[in-house]
Amino acid sequence: SSKMYGPSVKPYQPENIWDVVGLPNGDTRNYVQDKGENLYRRTVYNFWKRMAPPPNMDLFNAPSRDASCVRRERTNTPLQALVTLNDPQFVEAARVLAEKALMHSGGDASKAVDYLVGRVLGRAPNEKERSVLMAASKDFSAHYGKSPEEAKALIGVGESKPTATIDAPVLAAWTMVSNQVLNLDEALNK
Repeated sequence: SSKMYGPSVKPYQPENIWDVVGLPNGDTRNYVQDKGENLYRRTVYNFWKRMAPPPNMDLFNAPSRDASCVRRERTNTPLQALVTLNDPQFVEAARVLAEKALMHSGGDASKAVDYLVGRVLGRAPNEKERSVLMAASKDFSAHYGKSPEEAKALIGVGESKPTATIDAPVLAAWTMVSNQVLNLDEALNK
């Protein structure tokens, strides 16, 4: 969402995230996730409970809000990779990126790879990257072609609905390819 200003929003978070730290009769005892455009606002607008910071932000070493921070520490942990590979926010983002790549490319896999790499990394893929991503798309397509229920489950992650004009196995395969590109060190700012 490109919407600027306004009240805080509540993005994807684990269920019952505030149960332990919420006061029994407090107005922030229960976390109620936003819907629609508010779910996709920039992180700067997130509601942040001091006693229970957003887990994703915590895993990426976001500084606490009670002191200033001149420079963030650099980290790279397996938990961060698990978040970017499995969290609904990241899986949904990969699916939406895959939809855009497939629509932009007209179904041409090479053009889809160019779009993905260009959009995420701001440059064209080199030949080695192109061959790795093309091979991955073939492998994922074969897997999801044999497992259409898994494909539907993958593209069903998140609040937004998948594009109905793209077959579920194709979209699932390209969602995984998009997820690979989004998880490159070059794409993540740590």
